Amino acid sequence: MKKKYSYAGLAVIIIIFGVIVMPKIFDRMNNGEVVEGDRLNKEGAKRPEKESPEVGYLELNGKKRKAPEFEFIDQHGDIISNDDYLGKVYVVEFFFTTCPTICPVMSENLVEVQDELEEFKDDFGVASFTIDPEHDTPEVLAEYANHYGITNPNWHLLTGEKDKIYELANAGFQTYAGEDPDVQGGFVHSGMFALIDQDGYIRSRKDRFGNPLIYYRGFVKRNKSVLEGEEEPQIDMLIEDIKTLL
Repeated sequence: MKKKYSYAGLAVIIIIFGVIVMPKIFDRMNNGEVVEGDRLNKEGAKRPEKESPEVGYLELNGKKRKAPEFEFIDQHGDIISNDDYLGKVYVVEFFFTTCPTICPVMSENLVEVQDELEEFKDDFGVASFTIDPEHDTPEVLAEYANHYGITNPNWHLLTGEKDKIYELANAGFQTYAGEDPDVQGGFVHSGMFALIDQDGYIRSRKDRFGNPLIYYRGFVKRNKSVLEGEEEPQIDMLIEDIKTLL
């Protein structure tokens, strides 16, 4: 008899639970409190499309950072300033034509960006500042552009006063450039690309913590196989973020 009473009590508890609690659970499920969506209804049956990456702003003292002003001579002998890029998304780099190390990779990467964004050529550009302006005259820069297949009309290879270029790199964009006779080529620079939007603001993708990555690794070949401990390419990321801004 003792076991029968136990089973009977258990049955009563189950019935009470079903009558009182289960309807509340179903209500919560239908209201989306337990699951995100009812896959049986029309809207829940569709998968959301892939979201575009968030391309954040760089900020200084709580204010969005704009690209610093500049005015230099390009490979065609024309005076080019940051005003010529307003309304366009563009990439900024610092390089020099006789660089024996990372500059060829940087240029090849940017040509791939140029080619992949061919349909946006009127709205996309590149500003390449030489850190060896004494050697890199407009004529030398024109030859360099021809050698690498630079065809985008808004890709300007810029030269001018060395002090102003170095100030632009180090104080303006805060990406290092300098002379060093002890390294190959005699100059050092970060090899990073800066992304500027149509209104002249410096932009960058955010990491998983919500912090901007600041600049993109221009010195790592786009399709490079990465070994353990090596830095990964970011050119595909750059292309995706440019398209997002465009």
